[in-house]
Amino acid sequence: MTMNTLPYITIASPASIEITIERSRFIGHCQPATTETAAKEFVYQIRQTHSQASHNCFAYRIGEPNNIQEYFNDHGEPSGTAGKPILGAIQRIKATNTVVVVTRYFGGKKLGVRGLIEAYGQTATLVLEKAGVITVTPKTRVCLEYPYSEHSMMLYQLNQIEAELLDTIYSHNIALQIAVPNTSWSLFLDLLKNFPNINYKIDD
Repeated sequence: MTMNTLPYITIASPASIEITIERSRFIGHCQPATTETAAKEFVYQIRQTHSQASHNCFAYRIGEPNNIQEYFNDHGEPSGTAGKPILGAIQRIKATNTVVVVTRYFGGKKLGVRGLIEAYGQTATLVLEKAGVITVTPKTRVCLEYPYSEHSMMLYQLNQIEAELLDTIYSHNIALQIAVPNTSWSLFLDLLKNFPNINYKIDD
């Protein structure tokens, strides 16, 4: 089983901000997104909400630190003046699994190439600052089932490898849902050898 063990930076929460530059309204929106599909869905939602806007430009970075996908779109603005500076703002904070959309309502005054680059870059930077960043340690979700007699020892050993307890179901056996840090996966497999009556399944 191949898994990513490298921590990565992403935004802490969704956020939005609005600024006015030379009478044009710029609205920045950002959201965590762990897949390209999720990123595109967020862009679609913003474009539906702001369908009367002049432009809804966007960029995203998706994937693990050693396999990042990047994409940007100018949505009708001159090439390289909108999507690229938005992407640059994401890159500067070294974030992945992040999508940013900047909506523009044209105010009647043209900004020029330099002005557009600065406006879209500034809006993206401000909304990312509002969202904040966190460092994520990749984890794998696992379901465990074992006898009641082994519960206290199981909890103790899971705590030793810093596994996160997600849910506990008390039935004829204990059913536990956990998230194991990928950096501790080999320790987790060793731990299982101490419980001959256990069943486990990796959540997809």
